[in-house]
Amino acid sequence: MNFRNGVARALASVSILVGAMTFAQAETLADALVSAYNNSDLLDQNRAVVRAADEDVATAVSALRPTLDYVLARTWDTDFDTSWREQNTNVGDTLGLTAELAIFEFGRNRLAIEAAKEAVLAARQSLLQVEQEILLSAVTAYMDVIRAIEFVDLRRNNVRVIEEEVRAANDRFEVGEVTRTDVAQAQARLAEAQARLVGAEGDLVTAREAFNLAVGRYPGNLASPPPLPFTAESLENARAVALRGHPRIMQAQRLVSVSELNVVRAEAAILPSVRATANLGYSNSVVNSRSRDLEPSTSVGLSVRGPIYQGGAINSAFRNTVALRDQNRANLLQTTRIISENLGNAWSGVDVARAVLRSTDRQIEAAQIAFEGVREEASLGSRTTLDVLNAEQELLNARGLKIDANRQEQVAVYALLTAMGRLTADSLGLNVVAYDPEAYYNNVRTAPPIGSAEGIKLDRVLRSLGRN
Repeated sequence: MNFRNGVARALASVSILVGAMTFAQAETLADALVSAYNNSDLLDQNRAVVRAADEDVATAVSALRPTLDYVLARTWDTDFDTSWREQNTNVGDTLGLTAELAIFEFGRNRLAIEAAKEAVLAARQSLLQVEQEILLSAVTAYMDVIRAIEFVDLRRNNVRVIEEEVRAANDRFEVGEVTRTDVAQAQARLAEAQARLVGAEGDLVTAREAFNLAVGRYPGNLASPPPLPFTAESLENARAVALRGHPRIMQAQRLVSVSELNVVRAEAAILPSVRATANLGYSNSVVNSRSRDLEPSTSVGLSVRGPIYQGGAINSAFRNTVALRDQNRANLLQTTRIISENLGNAWSGVDVARAVLRSTDRQIEAAQIAFEGVREEASLGSRTTLDVLNAEQELLNARGLKIDANRQEQVAVYALLTAMGRLTADSLGLNVVAYDPEAYYNNVRTAPPIGSAEGIKLDRVLRSLGRN
């Protein structure tokens, strides 16, 4: 009873909410998808991952630019005679600037920039895949709530019907038409129907919580789902669409490009680098308490530096990049096979759901005729109360299967769109302000310094994202 009271209170709040929205416009599936897109913390998380990849491009670009460092130093230099007695102590102060520029790196820095750009494109495809998963979860949650509401209505109506059967059985028992056994059977079936109603009400509460998680808020007065979106004319066409542009395949292709560029970079690691340096500063010294004034000093230099022996680290790093390249190539092939399999399964899922839906229509029609016939025969004395209850239960089961089949068809079609790579806000035409990964990338890809025009734009973008 405690559980039922808790469920009843929860359902009462649902009823109040639904009643308050009776005269308001019903919430559509598109509304739920828009809310899921706008409220998803998981999308925000993966957008931040993309922005972090954008910053890797800026880091790679910065390697082509000169560096400038300041130096503030004080040194102590003590002279000793042959008996280790202190002779002189020199104290030196240095204030200076040091600049360094990589002139020639045999293309390593340029390759690093290209690899970082490919990694950005891979991260964007991963974001699209997450977007698909978020929208599919919203569709599933929407249909689960509708199914739960329909089951509550079905169970509640079943309780009312069996209550009438119990009253009729009692009346017939009073006049001697049926036995006490018939009455007990009707009462047992009523208790079962009431228990199933409580279970359906609990399922509705659970479905509402899942909706809140997937969409970012609790459902209102949900409208019937809209006509199903178009997928493809045939399985072959659907598979071609998936293999040509599914986000997971596109991501895997980009990761292969990244690893191939890294292999070339690793091969160039044994080549030398040419760097220019420049120093500008002032220095002085104090010898035996006698101070000299600060004196300017400048220097310019050019160096060529390359590895001779690194303990095997260079060769190990090269083999590592080759192994990662082979891994990503194999991953691309495996991902392609998985997407192809998922597409076939999703297409079959739609066919099965539609076949089940057609069957339930015929089942309901036949069960309805059977129920009405058994009830009429029972009124003439040729059927028992149990026969009527069994026929009513078969009709109830058929209607329940229809509810499940409707939900399964909707989810199966959107799952097929996901398998094709087409369940995105853009493909569905959702009324949202779509996240534009180019906006942040275009501001950060040149590694703008603080205070520059590009840096100021970047600050505005960060503030608009709420991440500053």
